[in-house]
Amino acid sequence: MLIARLIADPETLGDRLAVAMEEIEETGAEVLGAGMLETNPDVLELEIEDGDAGAVRRVLDTHFADADMLLAEGPIALPRLFVSDMDSTMIGQECIDELADFAGLKDQVAAITERAMQGELDFAAALHARVALLAGLSEQAIADCLDQRIRPMDGAVTLVRTLKAHGAHTVLVTGGFHQFADTIAAALGFDRVVGNRLAVDNGLLTGAVTGDIVDSAVKCAVLVDEAARLGEGTVSLATGDGANDIAMIRAATHGIAFRAKAKAREAADGRIDHGDLTAILDLYGISRDAWVTH
Repeated sequence: MLIARLIADPETLGDRLAVAMEEIEETGAEVLGAGMLETNPDVLELEIEDGDAGAVRRVLDTHFADADMLLAEGPIALPRLFVSDMDSTMIGQECIDELADFAGLKDQVAAITERAMQGELDFAAALHARVALLAGLSEQAIADCLDQRIRPMDGAVTLVRTLKAHGAHTVLVTGGFHQFADTIAAALGFDRVVGNRLAVDNGLLTGAVTGDIVDSAVKCAVLVDEAARLGEGTVSLATGDGANDIAMIRAATHGIAFRAKAKAREAADGRIDHGDLTAILDLYGISRDAWVTH
């Protein structure tokens, strides 16, 4: 059984739904039901039997390209584990790019960041190259950058705190740095932080990273290990936007790409391209009067 949920205005569904259902059944599947969720009346749910997820998704992408979506195997249960990327997912910026701006190097660093997120460069090599450019920058620049440049993504606080209120263990896992992530995680309400750490000597960045690199494999391992700790059958949710997030998105029960690069979007079970992060709560069917907004 496949369950598809899409955020769509009931008044604009029109003939699109009928055509999509017909094309889904032409793939060999059977649409058992379609209707708007009682708890979240802008969310359309389709129950599909004997469907191939790839074929169903292609139909939905064709007819509902403007809809945020989750396509799941079986009933959609609330996650007991939520693991998320930080930069451009929980916050609206790339921390290392903003920090580089204090050194007058934003364009150089941002170009490397973009290629790494697209999957064109090895993440660890790209990280070392970017951090090396920051050698000699004052540690105070991190605090200034946090204060002046870094802001939560719309809906981030509500998403994290609502999932926690509904029993989820929450982990912020980032290829960025603890010097940013610890503050951001505390503000958003995450239970745990996993990230890299910028090396500092006498108040200046050395241009190096201390300890092991948090890369795609580490992100995935954090999700798998946390799910195992919580017990067999744990429903997990992972969100991210770049190539470094693909492994954990695939490993999660529900992997949702948030305003993501193409490769991450293709790997995910769901996507948020139009709404803010609270769209995830709508897709899970959590009624708005049960959201925690502060």
